[in-house]
Amino acid sequence: MPFQVTNSPFNEEQVELLNRLWPTLNPAQKLWLSGYLAATESVGALQQEAPVTKEVTVLYGSQTGNAQKLAEKAGEVLKHRGFHVTVSSMLDFKPSELKKIDTLLIVVSTYGEGEPPDNALSFYEFLHSKRAPKLKHLRFSVLALGDTSYEHFCKTGKDFDKRLEELGGKRLYERIDCDVDYEEAAAKWLNGVLSELDKQGAVSVVAPQPTQAQPTALYSRKHPFEAEVLENINLNGRGSNKETRHIELSLEGSGLVFEPGDALGVFPKNDPELVDLIIQEMKWNPDTPASVEGKEEPLREVLLSRLEITVLTEQLLQSLASFSHSSDFHTLLSAEQEAKRKDYIKGRDVLDVLREFGPWEMTPGQFVSSLRKLQPRFYSIASSLLAYPEEVHITVGAVRYEAHGRLRKGVCSTFCAERLNIGDKLSVFVHQNPNFKLPKDSNTPIIMVGPGTGVAPFRAFMQEREAIGAKGKSWLFFGDQHFVTDFLYQTEWQTWLKNGVLTKMDVAFSRDTKEKVYVQHRMLEHRKELFRWLEEGAAVYVCGDKQNMARDVHETLIHIISKEGNMSSEQAEAYVADMQKQKRYQRDVY
Repeated sequence: MPFQVTNSPFNEEQVELLNRLWPTLNPAQKLWLSGYLAATESVGALQQEAPVTKEVTVLYGSQTGNAQKLAEKAGEVLKHRGFHVTVSSMLDFKPSELKKIDTLLIVVSTYGEGEPPDNALSFYEFLHSKRAPKLKHLRFSVLALGDTSYEHFCKTGKDFDKRLEELGGKRLYERIDCDVDYEEAAAKWLNGVLSELDKQGAVSVVAPQPTQAQPTALYSRKHPFEAEVLENINLNGRGSNKETRHIELSLEGSGLVFEPGDALGVFPKNDPELVDLIIQEMKWNPDTPASVEGKEEPLREVLLSRLEITVLTEQLLQSLASFSHSSDFHTLLSAEQEAKRKDYIKGRDVLDVLREFGPWEMTPGQFVSSLRKLQPRFYSIASSLLAYPEEVHITVGAVRYEAHGRLRKGVCSTFCAERLNIGDKLSVFVHQNPNFKLPKDSNTPIIMVGPGTGVAPFRAFMQEREAIGAKGKSWLFFGDQHFVTDFLYQTEWQTWLKNGVLTKMDVAFSRDTKEKVYVQHRMLEHRKELFRWLEEGAAVYVCGDKQNMARDVHETLIHIISKEGNMSSEQAEAYVADMQKQKRYQRDVY
């Protein structure tokens, strides 16, 4: 509801200014502003700053940085409300301190098949072990981040919430589960936490201390930069089973900056052929006006650019139920059919549902309101700003596969491969990843494991280390299908080997030999030297497929440490856990 002169104490000029400002604020900014106003009002009444009277610990588990940012933002707001706040990753937190905490806030994401982030794993395991203490004194609240397109939505957050209660803790505020658009839900959670603390007399508002203004990025996820495409080439040779695009984008005039290890968020467009098939199936007019977040556009444009049409979720199926008279559809949605429904969701899209369970009594507007917003896709940045000022490069593997009688295409990868030309504009933003960074000491040796497109961030690593004249040794393990057609960035690696920027490289091309050879096999072959590097303090980086490659590499690393270090499996696992705490074992896996 807009501000009005008749329902507020403001004059016309003030109302006009407020109505211009308020819609531009995101939920976190509105929350901060309300806290600021409350703080200054309280200080005016008390004529003095209230002392810090309560302590709050905020722990985060974050794979890509979102949970960390939310935890840090919560910490800032709580400090302005008079709390002494400790914000820490679960990896850096000493579990023995848990018994000393009265108020605990957990912000944690879930990834893969319902697993904790790397920096939450040790704390998660401790809490679920017999060593976990009774926590009858504890008040807690959990903010869980996830994605409803995955089967185990927010599982890690749910697990923490349940376990803290089992150990005797009392919920300060109910757990909130966030989907990919998490800002509003996160703001609701923090408001709820503050409200409960206030009811219990725990809030002592203080005036925000004057701080040096932090520069605000002009471009972000909410306001992406339109980057011009400078280059878009296929890195694979003729005859390859794969198509991997090397894309160079201009950041000129954006002010965007990044570090090696960060990711680029890319807003894609859906496949026009799929959009047209949906419209034809429903016999709708493509020019029918449709509204998303208050913005009205033709239906075809909305389905092309604004909404997710390739991912099925439980929530989407349930929202479509009222528009279908199909008994088969309603049977599929019954509680007894949960396993069958989960199997149905895999590899199918919205068109499949519309074709299989018609006829539908549904308007374009009802259909549009059932769909999730089209989400950005994230790609590890493959370049260094020191090497390519005002540019950003990404490496994109086109995804295409047959399923349920139709060719399926990755939304963003085939958009980039098939419909993105030099001179076009691509909507992008930088996503910082604090959990995948080069060592601060450039003399530290690094070991990089990145098969396929997982090699992208290591191209950025090498460019950065070359630009700064790093003296530390470097070793790359790269793998793909065929040497002749799939050796991504081959000439660049060879140049870095020749000039010494890259010390050592081992490759595995799985389809060139009778027995398939992968990167973990090369690691085993060089296990003695690899362990020697670890003992010298080398940092290990792994990027790529989580389900197979990253798991196999992890197990191989533990095996090598166990054998070469004459350790038990438990001691080797503790060695790796210690590497993680020292930030010497980092993974960017998906």
